[in-house]
Amino acid sequence: MAGNTFGNLFRVTTFGESHGVAIGGVIDGCPSGVKLDLEAIQTELNRRKPGQSAIVTQRKEPDTVEFYSGIFEGITTGTPIGFAIKNANQKSKDYSHIKDSYRPSHADYTYDQKYGIRDYRGGGRSSARETASRVVAGAIAKQVLSDISFNAYVSGVGNIKLNKKHADLDFSLTESNIVRCPDIEKATEMENYIKQIRKEGDTVGGIVSCVISGVPIGLGEPAFDKLHAELGKAMLSINAVKGFEYGSGFEGASLKGSQHNDLFNTDGTTKTNLSGGIQGGISNGMDIYFNVAFKPVATIMQDQETIDKEGAIVTMQGKGRHDPCVVPRAVPIVEAMAALVLVDYWLMNRTIRK
Repeated sequence: MAGNTFGNLFRVTTFGESHGVAIGGVIDGCPSGVKLDLEAIQTELNRRKPGQSAIVTQRKEPDTVEFYSGIFEGITTGTPIGFAIKNANQKSKDYSHIKDSYRPSHADYTYDQKYGIRDYRGGGRSSARETASRVVAGAIAKQVLSDISFNAYVSGVGNIKLNKKHADLDFSLTESNIVRCPDIEKATEMENYIKQIRKEGDTVGGIVSCVISGVPIGLGEPAFDKLHAELGKAMLSINAVKGFEYGSGFEGASLKGSQHNDLFNTDGTTKTNLSGGIQGGISNGMDIYFNVAFKPVATIMQDQETIDKEGAIVTMQGKGRHDPCVVPRAVPIVEAMAALVLVDYWLMNRTIRK
């Protein structure tokens, strides 16, 4: 299967299925001499892991990462970093009812039509569990980019929106609640709504926003490899993502040029930042900020019509342990993918100027 590697100079290849023995990856191109905080890497995994609160899937996975190569005495050696995360709490029987049927809005049908075979246990390779490996790689990328900060947070659940600019938020509050929203009042409202949706046997979507600060000027390329294009690709590769916008996004389409242009200060910064920290596909040193839209989780605990392998209409009800809303656990995934994009461009930039 192609399409399992992300990045150019800093590359991560992931492997494994949701209900296999383990998932993991190999990171190639990580610079040598980086002193790693292994506890910080595990902390990132803990932010993503299932079973961490009452509003996420109750699959109990410790998600403990084991490193096998590329690190000696806590320092990267410049050789491939191999790692794995064992699957400890599979309940594959929960998926026996979909062995010969296709869940609506899942990858079941397209996967089966493409390959002629599928691992139906939790979605197999197409499961969001694969993103745990991305979080490990992204956590290492963050430590390579120690001068850059990545702050993702939940800014929307269903119709509940956080209507504050990122400059007015206290990101230290993001991890203070199980929704991962840096506004406590809104976080409580979102949490209660997710719990209500879960009781109804339904699911709801939401938005994860991200702010990247301390980005040096010059990351990105002016034509096909624009920085925002690669960020968009990275975010759209995450399970359940339906949309990406950066800077002024779609709202910018309704403005005049006189309203939208970011005028310069004498030091090269800009008075406004509707460009979202990127101009001409290249970072300009201002904060990069973007929104990522996640659809409602496709598995719902309600009867739905679907088709089986013979094309017959059948009735299906979701079973197993699933998130009623994916966005609280998606926060570290968004940060990880952003870090993978930036570390790749950071390394490329080191090769073009003295």
